[in-house]
Amino acid sequence: MKNPRLILNELKWKKNCNLDNAEIWYVHRGAPNDTKIISGREIVKLERSFMETSSSMIPYHRIFKIVYKEKVIFKRKFNIYKKNF
Repeated sequence: MKNPRLILNELKWKKNCNLDNAEIWYVHRGAPNDTKIISGREIVKLERSFMETSSSMIPYHRIFKIVYKEKVIFKRKFNIYKKNF
């Protein structure tokens, strides 16, 4: 299975793909249900261990789902934060 960093890089650089069409779901403690969802258009940089948005840096290990054009293309099979995804 591909990791979130690889998937996001493919969406950014692959022909006929657009990172703007992605929706990234990640664990954000303190948010409702400890979950936050951002659009791919908010991503400024894809670094080695985190992605940078205009307002924060999000480690890839916190990403539990990526949706591209209303289709789930990544979903964690395990529960690292003891939540139901």
